[in-house]
Amino acid sequence: QAEASPSTPREAYRGTWQGADEFHFASGTAQIIEVEPGRFILRVEEFSIRNGPDLFVYLSPSPEGYEDGALKLGALRATDGSFNYDIPPGTDPSAFRSVVVWCDRFAVLFATATLGMP
Repeated sequence: QAEASPSTPREAYRGTWQGADEFHFASGTAQIIEVEPGRFILRVEEFSIRNGPDLFVYLSPSPEGYEDGALKLGALRATDGSFNYDIPPGTDPSAFRSVVVWCDRFAVLFATATLGMP
């Protein structure tokens, strides 16, 4: 009987960052990766965004950006680069249609990456 091999990370969803408007630019990719069965991370790569106050990364149920029911993953780690966010265990990533950068203090959308199949 063959031994079970360790699980290989699998890209579940992918999106391209778009700024909310001409002032709030953003570029790069967002991926939801299943790192082991039922455990997911958000991977942000080649990312660049205009800096602002009180910026957080959310998974949103709307493909167009932030809306009620969005899941806060944490503070924006950097305005440029590549980094990961843990998605809480038990979260079903198929319930979310985009990743957003949102200013909590002023309720302003900075960027959206609409998620689709890779």
